[in-house]
Amino acid sequence: LQAIIQAYKSGITLQGNTTSLGRWDYSGSFFFSISAITTIGYGNLSPSTAVGRIFCIVFALFGIPLNLVLLNEIGQLMLLGVQHCAHRLEEVFHWQKKASLLMKICALVTGLLLFLLLPPLLFSDKEGWSYEEGFYYSFITLSTIGFGDYVIGMNPDRTYPGWYKNVISLWILFGMAWLALVIKFCINLLE
Repeated sequence: LQAIIQAYKSGITLQGNTTSLGRWDYSGSFFFSISAITTIGYGNLSPSTAVGRIFCIVFALFGIPLNLVLLNEIGQLMLLGVQHCAHRLEEVFHWQKKASLLMKICALVTGLLLFLLLPPLLFSDKEGWSYEEGFYYSFITLSTIGFGDYVIGMNPDRTYPGWYKNVISLWILFGMAWLALVIKFCINLLE
C-alpha cells in the first residue's frame, strides 16, 4: 500500500489495468507551469523532490513577473482591438460616445462567451461535470483563486485528448487577461 501511495505522489495514476504518467507528461507539465506562474496553484500537483522544489521556486521567481508582463500585453492588445473597432464605428456611422460603449459591451459579451459561458460545455463533455460545476471551475480558475476542488484532466476513469490541457492552459492566459480588463473597467466605474 505504501508503494502505491508513493507511486501516486510521484505522478503515476492507475487507469484500469494500465498506468499512466499523465500528470507529468508534456501537457501535464505545461499545465502545472501555467498554474504556477499564474499563481492559481490548484494543489493537486507539486514537486516531490528537493531539486524539483528549488527549480519550482526559481521558475516562479522569474515566471510570475514575466507572466504579469505577458498578461498586461495581452490585455493591452485586447483593449487596442476594442478601441480600433470603436474608432472605425465612429468613422463609418458618425457615432461619438455610442461606438465606444457599443464596443465595450461587445467585448464584454464576447469575453463572457469565450471565457465563462462556453468553456463549461467543454468541461461537461470532457470531465463529466455539470454546467454549473464547469462555470464554477472557470471563474475560480480565471480569478486565480484555484481551490483545487475541481481540476481538469484528473479523473482516472476518463481518457483526455492530447490537446486538452494545452488548450485549457492558453484559455487560462487569455481569460485572465480578459478578466483583468473587466476588473479594471469595474474599478474605473467605482472610482
